[in-house]
Amino acid sequence: MYLYYMTEKLAIRTDAAPAPAHAFPQGVRRGPLLTVSGQGPVDPASGEYLHPGDVKAQTRRTLENVAAILEAGGATVGDVMALRVYLADRGDFAAMNEVYEAFLAEKTPEGVPFPTRTTVICTLPRAEMLVEVDALAYVD
Repeated sequence: MYLYYMTEKLAIRTDAAPAPAHAFPQGVRRGPLLTVSGQGPVDPASGEYLHPGDVKAQTRRTLENVAAILEAGGATVGDVMALRVYLADRGDFAAMNEVYEAFLAEKTPEGVPFPTRTTVICTLPRAEMLVEVDALAYVD
């Protein structure tokens, strides 16, 4: 049996996460699918990049921004199917992973599996960014 959702594509917007710096929305939802644009360690109120040189603090702030957009789109961290993490430095992997795992354990209901994840080591759009994360969620 196939379900076909005849819904429009909606841009997701919340003041609880940073405003996009370029021509894309914070997130997009169509039917049960919700995507979150890549988020970084930016303070939603000031638009400033936070925690220079501290990948743990940047990871936490980045995941909080992702969670805020998920919530604005009607989802939770427990609804996330896949997360992509982009790191500027391979040497930061263990520190990022420690915070990532703790955040998911805190935000994912017991018995719900963590989402799949891909981690990419790359050059990020801003020199002060050590981490960026995007998400794909399925909303019941």
